[in-house]
Amino acid sequence: MSKAPLGAPLAAILGCAGARPTAEERALFSAANPLGFILFRRNVDTPTQVADLVAELRALVGRADAPVLIDQEGGRVCRLAPPHWRAVPPQGVVASLYSRDPALAREAVRLNTRLIAADLVALGIDVNCLPLLDVPSADGHAVIGDRAFGTDPATVADLGHVCAEALLEAGVLPVVKHLPGHGRARADSHEELPVVTTPRADLERTDFAPFRALADAPLGMTAHVVYTAIDADRPATLSPTVITEIIRGHIGFDGLLLTDDISMKALNGDFTRRAGLSLDAGCDVVLHCNGDLAEMRAVVAGCRPMDAAALARLDRCHAARRRPAPFDADTAVTRLRELMPA
Repeated sequence: MSKAPLGAPLAAILGCAGARPTAEERALFSAANPLGFILFRRNVDTPTQVADLVAELRALVGRADAPVLIDQEGGRVCRLAPPHWRAVPPQGVVASLYSRDPALAREAVRLNTRLIAADLVALGIDVNCLPLLDVPSADGHAVIGDRAFGTDPATVADLGHVCAEALLEAGVLPVVKHLPGHGRARADSHEELPVVTTPRADLERTDFAPFRALADAPLGMTAHVVYTAIDADRPATLSPTVITEIIRGHIGFDGLLLTDDISMKALNGDFTRRAGLSLDAGCDVVLHCNGDLAEMRAVVAGCRPMDAAALARLDRCHAARRRPAPFDADTAVTRLRELMPA
């Protein structure tokens, strides 16, 4: 592991408990200097309030470019919802056009994603945890379901690429997830640790393939899943073998690697240990989402400043940012309604 440069941000992304940081949260964030923050539904009230929260969080760490993340996928996973924001259809519903007309499906995914991104840009949110590149299997848990672009790896890769490019066109950084694939998991990693026993050759042909196709993405997020063919003892997030041999090796991903939320029940042990093991395994940044102050303090204790390799990847993220391309949201909404299946 390379040495952390002086003044480097802490290798952590944290959440807060409500619509504004508490005094205790403000003190923690200012002292710890986490890389960035993530927002959830509990943090969202009105557009003005969210924009103010984003600005306040960045001010607390003194970095105008501190990443602020959100999970705005569509369907079940939307942190911004009516009445202030458009109801976003699930990616799987939009992608269902693909079997009839791939070109129309690509157009629909692009329009849907540009509309999502427009909402984020207006609030100052600059990272969306999308595209989801998992390939759900017939016996997989429903936690993925219609969040996926389909069940064919090539389709998922194609539409995932369209989605990532649409975010970048709008000035929002995409995060590919969940590396190296959550689709075969028969359990929800929010609740328990999934174990996948599929042979490596099959995983490479299916689950890993969309990630390999988008290996140049600026950011990625790990899966809290055990793949017994690669590391029978540790989930990907905590496995140097999975990260080195599969994510960095076979897949070829060299973007900034975030953990999935380490407060999920797939992981166990105290939070200081979870954070440290994640970084030791090769993750660049630890993600903690639930806003629990005691847990965040423990995560901060287990993290360290970002090292030189992680900072180089972060620099490439900043370099990947684009000036938003022109976009007419009203026209996009009308066209998307025309395209969507009845």
